[in-house]
Amino acid sequence: MKQYMRFSILLVCQFCAYSSMSQVEAMLKRLHNANDKHILVAAHRGDWRNAPENSLQAYKLAMEMGVDVIEVDLKMTKDSVLVIMHDQTIDRTTDGRGKPSDYTLAQLQQFHLRDGLRVPTKHTIPTLEEVMLLAKGKVLVNLDHSFPFYNEAYKVLQKTGTLKQAIFKTEEPYSAVRSKYPTIIDSITFMAIVDLDSPNARQIIDEYQKALKPVAFELVFSKDSSSVLTDNASIKQAGSKLWINSLWPRLCGGHDDNLAIDEGNIKDSWEWLIEHGATIIQTDRPLQLLKWLREKKLHK
Repeated sequence: MKQYMRFSILLVCQFCAYSSMSQVEAMLKRLHNANDKHILVAAHRGDWRNAPENSLQAYKLAMEMGVDVIEVDLKMTKDSVLVIMHDQTIDRTTDGRGKPSDYTLAQLQQFHLRDGLRVPTKHTIPTLEEVMLLAKGKVLVNLDHSFPFYNEAYKVLQKTGTLKQAIFKTEEPYSAVRSKYPTIIDSITFMAIVDLDSPNARQIIDEYQKALKPVAFELVFSKDSSSVLTDNASIKQAGSKLWINSLWPRLCGGHDDNLAIDEGNIKDSWEWLIEHGATIIQTDRPLQLLKWLREKKLHK
């Protein structure tokens, strides 16, 4: 009987592991298919409305919602450990002060993350390794503010077996990326950030697609008049998806989350972004966006 129980538990564990990996494999398949109609949802700093931003709890809650991507912001400690922190200092988001690089990891984790009301919580600053282990087999991870740390992040991803799940990104031109990271640039999943307000936007996209073929382009624009938004078929034909941030107006020409939620105008917010090429949307309202996409049969 005991042997049967152990065998049953083993089968359940194997099934859960297989189901988890199948889940992330499906996300990866969609990520690398520029023509897939499924809209991928990225949770900005996790579910920061219900947990401290960039905390393990915020990421856990976002994953439970069913998002496809979580966003992390990388910084380095005094003893060269990659941690998750958006700002240059810990002043706003913790009960400590100073830069992450002023402290060792052990010292840094003595501070506590604040919630949305700036009240200190029990949560501490997580490491990239902790986040990747949490996300392993479950979701993709957007490595924001990562350009100075590609090599160090690469080692963490190799150690945790999560390299395929991570999206490296930068607003730097192709030549700078190739020059700084010649040994790993062809081994990572890469997304280029392009400012569509720049007159050179199309040229930057063309250079990247000829040399590297990024998995996606993150398009940032304060005005929605760029021709890239109305003529982007060639980008998708070359194999790249389009990532647009609906976080606040200056990132998406005013077609933002608050327009959708506060004003109830989804037509001119998320719907507009999709009509203009977005196949990945990074949002501060993941639960509401997922609900709407599922109603439209644009997310499973």
